[in-house]
Order: sequence, then C-alpha cells, then structure tokens
Amino acid sequence: MTKPRTEGANLPADKLAELYRTMRLIRDFEESMIKFQKAGELPGPVHLCIGQEAVATGICDHLDDTDYIASTHRGHGHFIAKGGDPALMMAEVFGRVDGICQGKGGSMHAADFSKGILGANGIVAGGVGLATGAAYACQLAGKGQVSVVFFGDGAAAQGVISEALNVASLWKLPLLLVCENNGYSEFSPYNTVNAGEIADRGAAFKVPSIQVDGNDMVTMWRTARTAVERARAGEGPTLIEAQTYRHRGHVEYEDTFLTKPYRSEEEVEAWKAKDPLPRFRDYLVSGELVPSEDLDAIDADTASIIRNAADFARNSPWPEPGDALKHMF
Repeated sequence: MTKPRTEGANLPADKLAELYRTMRLIRDFEESMIKFQKAGELPGPVHLCIGQEAVATGICDHLDDTDYIASTHRGHGHFIAKGGDPALMMAEVFGRVDGICQGKGGSMHAADFSKGILGANGIVAGGVGLATGAAYACQLAGKGQVSVVFFGDGAAAQGVISEALNVASLWKLPLLLVCENNGYSEFSPYNTVNAGEIADRGAAFKVPSIQVDGNDMVTMWRTARTAVERARAGEGPTLIEAQTYRHRGHVEYEDTFLTKPYRSEEEVEAWKAKDPLPRFRDYLVSGELVPSEDLDAIDADTASIIRNAADFARNSPWPEPGDALKHMF
C-alpha cells in the first residue's frame, strides 16, 4: 500500500472550475434532500454523501459515457459526477414517473445505462459483482473502456470483494475498486467491522492499492488518472481506499429511532473542518487558480439547477398504479 503526496494537478483553470462545479452541484442536491425529507415530500429514505463529494468527482472526471460505474445506497453523488441529469434523479427520489427509472428505483436504485450508470444498490457490496462483470465485458469489447465500483468500508468486509480482486487480477480486468471509507458501517465504527487497512488487501492478489485522503480533490483526481490509465492500457485493476467522512447520519431520519448517538459532536465537527468543498475552493482562490467571483457564479448556477430540478420533480405526475408490475421480473 502506498500513500501519495499532495501535488498540484497542473490543470487549466476551466478544468479546475469544472471539478468545483461538480462538487458544488452534488452538495446542493444533497442539501436539498435534507429540506425535502423534513418537509415530508419524499416517499422513501435518503442516504446522503455530504462531505464525500471529492471522491465521486475525482474518479468520474476521467470517465465518459461508455465507461461503467456501479454505485451504493449513498449514490446521488456518483450519479451526478458520472453525468446523470439532476432533474431526472430528483424526480426519481420523489417517486415520480419522469424520474430516470420512472419512480420505481427511488434513491437507492437509480440507473442510467445511457451514461454507463449501472445503478445504485441497496444491497451492501451489491455493485461489486456487477462492475466486475462489466469490466470483463469491457475487456472483451476491446475498446479501452473501464468499469468502476464504489463501495463503503462496511462492504469491504464482504467476501465478494476478495472474489473480485482475485478474478480481476488473474484476468487483468479494467476495474477500479473504490472504497469510500467514511469510518462507519451504518452505525458501527470501522474497527468493529474491519481488521487492518482495506488498502492492504490488494497485495494478496497482486493488485496495486493505494490509501488516499478522500477529502483532497487534487489527490483524488491524480490517483484516479493513474488508475484509469492503467486500466485502459490493459494493465489490470487498482484498489483505491479513499478516507473520508459523511457529515450527516447513515440515513436522514435516524434520530427518530436511535436511542443514543454513535459518534461524538466533537468528531463530526473535526471532520467538517476538513470539508472537501471549501478546502478545494480555498486551494483554487489562494493559489490564484480560479477567481473567487467565478466560483460565486458557479454557486449561483448550481443553486438554480437544483431549484429547477425540484420544480420538475414536483410537477411530474405520480406513476399509474396499474404500471407497478411493468418492467419488472
């Protein structure tokens, strides 16, 4: 396992601004979910990725619509970073017919095959096998495509991770296994679920593995670039453990059923001080890479996009009851 040094990305201002915009769009979408959940507008639960935006953004910036991703129950950010339409995602979470899955997937099972988004998954580690199979399809197609699976530290304890590492290494599959280690498996601290370091597990299968600061946008981008280039060149898989933190709870209404907190306010506040969004903004402004007024304009634009997405979702009709069994096995 290696730990990279943080270095400048040597990217033009427009690319840096684009990365900031993606992070800001994800954050605005997620913060709107808090409001809509409290207002009782959502028919189901939401699991928010506030604080983890740099991981999805840094990885997906190197992918195009022909590449694949498989996501988790905390997958709104992955969907948006991969190019999914926030309005269609919003309508899906609202359970409306104009949602990306016509309201049948909801927050935890949204997919968009036109963007290579194989879907979020409510089953812990459920996307690992899907992404590994997609990586095999990419290899057979011979067009340089790659497949990425996002999973959490809780999913890292599932046996399918070892199976995927094994077959991906043997066959040199173009697969990135990206663990978003936010320190908790639902309500259980990392060290009660996982032994050792997740990134160390790749060595047993001769898979290059790296542990990175998942709240550092530049580091995430550089790490992803190297892994994607290896995969496209036919050099096989990479395991990336991105250490990050979710600012919100496991699920948005958890305080209605938990009898006591499972993490301290001091811990949460300490991690909020490492928030990847203002951290990246400070990097851009202090380094005179992107003017603050340009970032302010991005903030205004993404806020408008989310407002319009909410209006779209609210104005979308509910699915017809008679359509409940359509498109289902």
